[in-house]
Amino acid sequence: MFTKVNYLSSNNYMNIAPFPFLFALFEEIHALLRFVEKRLCFALTNRQIICFTYCRNCMNGPFRCLRRGFHQIASDFVSIVEVGPRDGLQNVSKVIPTEAKVEFVNRLSACGFRHIEIASFVSPKWVPQMGDSAKVFTNITQSPTVTYWAIVPNAKGFEAATTSGVKAIAVGTSASETFCRKNWNQSIEQSIATSASLLNKAQTAKMDTRAYISNVMGCPYEGEVSLTKVVSVVENVLSHGFEYVSLGDTNGVGTPNRWRSLLKQLDKLVPLKDVAVHCHDTYGQALPNILSSLECGVRIVDSSVAGLGGCPYAPGASGNVATEDLVYMLQGLGMACDVDLESLIVTGDYICGVIGKETESKVGRALLPGIKNKLNH
Repeated sequence: MFTKVNYLSSNNYMNIAPFPFLFALFEEIHALLRFVEKRLCFALTNRQIICFTYCRNCMNGPFRCLRRGFHQIASDFVSIVEVGPRDGLQNVSKVIPTEAKVEFVNRLSACGFRHIEIASFVSPKWVPQMGDSAKVFTNITQSPTVTYWAIVPNAKGFEAATTSGVKAIAVGTSASETFCRKNWNQSIEQSIATSASLLNKAQTAKMDTRAYISNVMGCPYEGEVSLTKVVSVVENVLSHGFEYVSLGDTNGVGTPNRWRSLLKQLDKLVPLKDVAVHCHDTYGQALPNILSSLECGVRIVDSSVAGLGGCPYAPGASGNVATEDLVYMLQGLGMACDVDLESLIVTGDYICGVIGKETESKVGRALLPGIKNKLNH
């Protein structure tokens, strides 16, 4: 299903046929690295590690490649960014008690996630559900193995996040001018300038950063968005120094072929390991779209437990891909993500009980009765 990179292929590396002992040595080193990566999760956040072979792309041997940074060994590890506490809850009309949100995040932390987006420091006037973001952040039990993210739209939000102890921020723009003005109250250029300013503040404070780019597949107001325009926005955002971007199919209109077309263009611009996909499931295409993205080389995926979510500025958009369904698919593909599926399903059941709705996860619906039965005995 997935194209594995052959690090000893004559298509990619200098011909070392005259030196069979070197070939055997490199083969053993590669096998050892793959073993370590799988067993100890060397690539647990898709960070790069040194390649021990000579590559035609740079001809710089086992040291730093001047074109693309350090080479990364092809990884079967997928880093999931759980966005349920923020993206999943922001559109819920029922007021959820702060204590329940804190419990929700703590349960997610225990599931094995390394990245959880838990808050948005926006005006409660626009997103009332996020009005207690500071209280949530200061009351959760923070795990040293988890990065807790928050969205900050402006300088005021940044100051509030900093005061609350946030160490990782996400900012945003859009590939649609109309959506950008409705969601961020700025033009695309203005929102990118704001994001760049916030990035400078974050770098000074030694924070992690990521940038959302919404509507990469289409816009509820403008319709189809040109992939050329999407690529231009991505290039503009990355030029300011963000660690990586998250590409959002905000209203879930994307299809696998369109995602492949976009990622093929972006692969010429940025290593796809520095790109996350954020797929809403409005048309039931989220999992196929994620699968096509994985096949292209993406290794960061945003998702929401129980399929919670939606967007106040994208009428009709359903929630993100259900994390339970994503984890189940990854397990079937033999790809690691270090998330405990049973604990995740139970956590999804918990927050759905708080909200008063049924889970949108098909895997959750199928497996929850058996899990409950096991827990009761």
